[in-house]
Amino acid sequence: MTRLSILDLAPIPQGSTAAQSFKNSLQLAQHAEALGYHRFWLAEHHGMPGIASAATSVLVGHVAGGTKTIRVGSGGIMLPNHSPLVIAEQFGTLESLFPGRIDLGLGRAPGSDQRTARALRRNLHSDADEFPRDVQELLDYFSDEPQSPVRAVPGTGLHVPVWILGSSLYGAQLAAAFGLPYAFASHFAPQELMQAIEIYRNTFRPSAYLDKPYVMLGFNVFAAETDERAFFLASSAQQAFINLRSGRPAKIPPPIKNFLQQISEGERFMLNQILACSAIGAPETVAEQLHAFIAKTGADELMIASNIFDHDARLQSYQIAMNVFQPRPSQLI
Repeated sequence: MTRLSILDLAPIPQGSTAAQSFKNSLQLAQHAEALGYHRFWLAEHHGMPGIASAATSVLVGHVAGGTKTIRVGSGGIMLPNHSPLVIAEQFGTLESLFPGRIDLGLGRAPGSDQRTARALRRNLHSDADEFPRDVQELLDYFSDEPQSPVRAVPGTGLHVPVWILGSSLYGAQLAAAFGLPYAFASHFAPQELMQAIEIYRNTFRPSAYLDKPYVMLGFNVFAAETDERAFFLASSAQQAFINLRSGRPAKIPPPIKNFLQQISEGERFMLNQILACSAIGAPETVAEQLHAFIAKTGADELMIASNIFDHDARLQSYQIAMNVFQPRPSQLI
């Protein structure tokens, strides 16, 4: 059956703090667990005033420690920022603390601008082959008999599930070549979605990690009791995307009524492109849009993002999404 999961960035609304966002993230994870969501992932970003999930592995531990059954992981760790050994040790520690519940999604982007990436003390001039080598090195650390003389302690033999994340065709090719599950960031970069899915499924090589391709897709949901209120709530995320693309990242702004009528045609065009994979509306509207997206893509799993200013409204949006979600037979992982 198709699964439904959550992507959280520990958002910081205007007037709030990172400390409050961590409390909200834990409450959301507990809410998601009670509703039947499968995973709760947190994403690594740096230098973003509205995103508090920079120390991703620490926050994964916080959420896992406050929940019981839901899988918790990274969506993702930006591997160019880190030594593979350090990530193996961190996620080996998490797996040892919360056995059978930890996922490790890996991204190739820095999750920041060039100045911030430089401050992370990583080499910004690495060749194109470094990411695949780093993934392979990380997989080796988790194996029963690593080829490397260096050992990740904890880590060795723990077989933490590793995912490849991407928003382009590169990630699809790499995930297929390694025989790993693939998560596509269609919730903010949908342009190459269908081509990436096709490449991944058509070139997938069965591996010790996975015998058949498994696709998880990002999808935005802004759900409320009426279409009008849902579009009102969605305006916070729309403002945040415009601010980001304009070089003015900020905390999550409060919603604005009739926001789309107040911006330029160019800004509306940009939002239509970025947020093409979204459901905005009342329960019936969201159900129709969710079903259409699953029918179009054949997704094995959806990872829902609801970047809503008001925390209670955010909880309600995720509840509506689960209430209207109709799973279908599919490949399980």
